[in-house]
Amino acid sequence: MAPFILLVLVSLLFVPTSSYVQQTKEGFISGVISDKGLDFAKDILIEQGIASIVQLQLPEIEKSVQVPFIGNAKVILSEITIKDIQVNSSSVVSGESGIFLVVSGATADLAMKWRYSCSSWLIPIGISDSGNATVKVKGMQVGLTVDLRNEEGTLKLILLDYGCYVGDLSIKLEGGASWLYQVLVDAFQGNIASAVEDGISDKVSEGIGKLDTLLQSLPKQISVDNFAELNVSFVGNPVLSSTSIAIAINGLFTERNVFLVPQRYRKRLQVSSACGGLPKMIKVSIHENVFRSASLVYFREGSMQMIIDELPNQAILNTAEWRFIVPQLYKKYPNDDMQLNISASSPPVILVDNQDIRASVLVDIAIDVLEAGEVIPVACISVDISASCSVDIIRNKINGRLKLEEFSAYLKWSKIGKLHISLIQSLISTALKTVVIPYLNLELKKGLALPTIDGFAFQNANILYLPPWIAVCTDVSYLEDYYLTQHSAYVS
Repeated sequence: MAPFILLVLVSLLFVPTSSYVQQTKEGFISGVISDKGLDFAKDILIEQGIASIVQLQLPEIEKSVQVPFIGNAKVILSEITIKDIQVNSSSVVSGESGIFLVVSGATADLAMKWRYSCSSWLIPIGISDSGNATVKVKGMQVGLTVDLRNEEGTLKLILLDYGCYVGDLSIKLEGGASWLYQVLVDAFQGNIASAVEDGISDKVSEGIGKLDTLLQSLPKQISVDNFAELNVSFVGNPVLSSTSIAIAINGLFTERNVFLVPQRYRKRLQVSSACGGLPKMIKVSIHENVFRSASLVYFREGSMQMIIDELPNQAILNTAEWRFIVPQLYKKYPNDDMQLNISASSPPVILVDNQDIRASVLVDIAIDVLEAGEVIPVACISVDISASCSVDIIRNKINGRLKLEEFSAYLKWSKIGKLHISLIQSLISTALKTVVIPYLNLELKKGLALPTIDGFAFQNANILYLPPWIAVCTDVSYLEDYYLTQHSAYVS
């Protein structure tokens, strides 16, 4: 039962093998990226975009020009390489028409090689020369507009518009005749600018294509364990506003190997990026139905049960301790050890409250006598338990604490005659308070680290209770060491 609770707590961030299940059309886990988060994502994209452009080699440029007193000269620019890019300013804006990202006032440093050969009636033997040159590009602007669409449960990134514009450039020639500099400026300046614009534009298109492929490859289901899967298919189209981008996934737990039916979704997603006045990058909201779906799956799979054969006061698990409470038990099984077999008789009912998560569950406690190596069920008591679970994030780990609120009990069946439940309730209370709840809290106290996804980690996360939702508001940090490791592995 403890693993189930842990899995429910970390469902952030879902019937038999050939079953055919009709899934709900709603999204029960939503994510909102605020304008602060968009700025962070923009900076990362620009940084990685620059990394992909630096060392980009542009196509060779060749021209024949007429040089006074020299004649016809064939000039070739080769190994034109972008060495560095510096960004002066950038911005990202989202809205119903898409996401618009622009880089302005950027500069770029290029290196290239030049060579020429020429001949005329004055110089019948011909002349040639070669050398190096550097180019400084100024006032460069790069822009793109993209849109996000849901296609059968996956996200598609659509490039609507993109381009690069070079404002000005200067050329520094190393060696060469004096006339060559003017030729490069007059005849090749426009060609170099066009090569830079085309090269960077192609890289933008290529990068968006890679991002789209990555989004298309995201799974629609994630295996949680041997019992459950999480339905992470996207629901509806993302909602783009001037301050945020909102997406939703189905988010429900299902039994493994369930066939999901694709659904069309026309209802507009309505979520808020508000984080209780805290300026956070991301808000992830989980509906209480996510927890309910988990409880249903694990109940069906029979994983909500435990056997208690040890207690701090071990004497309680011996019939001799019960001789005054249930004399007929001691009379039939004198001085025999016992165990309590606890199992849920129905799926827990889970609600998100203003300060915690409330759960009520009906469990059967079977009293078993251990005699001569045989387990003998002698009675079963049904207990209605109400508990609360507070969830918090401490040092980037999700932790929980379970608290018993109340319980009531009645006799379900007995092979040893009528039992006085009022007398037995104290024993049940002892078992719950000294074994069951402490055991579950020990598991919950271990916590589970917030995930690191492709080098991105949650930072300064907070929990908000917004019935029927529970939300995690967090910033995101990019682990540079992770990026350097991955980049080094890629290069090698």
